[in-house]
Amino acid sequence: MATKRLSDGSSIKNSFKLSRGATSAAKPEAPTIGAATAVTSSTATVAYTAAALGAAGSTFTATSSPSSITGTGASPITVSGLAGNTNYTFTVKASNANGDSPNSSASNQITTDANFDLLFVAGGGGGGAGAGGAGGAGGFRYLTDQAVPSAITYTVTVGTGGAGSPDGETAAGKGGNSSLSGTNFTTISATGGGNGGRYGSGGGQTGFTGGSGGGGSSSEAQGTRAGGAGNEGGYSPVEGFGGGTGNSRSPGGSYDTGGGDGASAVGGNGSGGGTGGAGGAGSANSITGSSVTYAGGGGGGGNTTGGAGGAGGGGAGQTSGTGGAGTANLGGGGGATRSGTGGAGGSGVVILKTTQTAASTTGSPTLTTSGGFNIYTFTGNGSISF
Repeated sequence: MATKRLSDGSSIKNSFKLSRGATSAAKPEAPTIGAATAVTSSTATVAYTAAALGAAGSTFTATSSPSSITGTGASPITVSGLAGNTNYTFTVKASNANGDSPNSSASNQITTDANFDLLFVAGGGGGGAGAGGAGGAGGFRYLTDQAVPSAITYTVTVGTGGAGSPDGETAAGKGGNSSLSGTNFTTISATGGGNGGRYGSGGGQTGFTGGSGGGGSSSEAQGTRAGGAGNEGGYSPVEGFGGGTGNSRSPGGSYDTGGGDGASAVGGNGSGGGTGGAGGAGSANSITGSSVTYAGGGGGGGNTTGGAGGAGGGGAGQTSGTGGAGTANLGGGGGATRSGTGGAGGSGVVILKTTQTAASTTGSPTLTTSGGFNIYTFTGNGSISF
């Protein structure tokens, strides 16, 4: 009956220690699994509850199936580095200095969002006439590794080019925005290019703001007219720059208007010596598998020489007649003209690159493949779902 002795309480103490797992050899018990939740295309969270009995765990680790990708921490654990559009379940184990617990039971299955590269080019702004400024390029935005959840029908909007001014009194049109939108999805947009400033009755006008700013008009000795500001959407990186400045014409001098801004460079200034400002250069991008330059600014009109259109579809400036039109689906700004009609801005484009195959589309996007990716190019409005 030695085990019943209570003179020092040692057997009771030892029994208590063993029941609590407090000896040096004790490992944690398995946690209870909670909910797993997909957060982005590459991350998920996994909730758990530590075991109430047994030795305490100091570290908790969630492990994915498949691929055994892990994360540690307090509940819920964030697991990063997952593949897009992939099904996963998770287990959680506890660890202390003595070793690891058994794994918990498996969590619910989650599906991560698909990964996409996205290119948005908005419509270019229209060019001015009668010493009006050139049109700015449509806003240019390239986003990589974006989460685009499945089971949503997305609306694709492709920005139209702004109309050219028919005369020096009528303002040219601003380009239209390009965007991707859907239910419970934050809309992604690029802003239409700013139209060139209007000459009016000689007072002139600054260029208009947009994804890229329009060029300033010339004036009758009333001061230079600045180009419009770019990056109207306030994005980082910027979607475009500011337009060029139109000159202040002295008596008998030249009407030389500012060039429209491009996606990668500001528009040139009217020279005051007979040459319109050159359109700002656009940006090259290889989302389709081949390098294409988008969003060049329109060239300003000049008395003797029109400004060159910016690389990427910018319309050339003219001395008379119709300013050069921005190239369709490149978002180029319309060229201005010294006398005549301003050039129209070019329409934009929306391109989606993904390993996924669309479940449905409208608007007849072009589907090409490159490097194992499906590339959907929208040159007009439509929709797409995955």
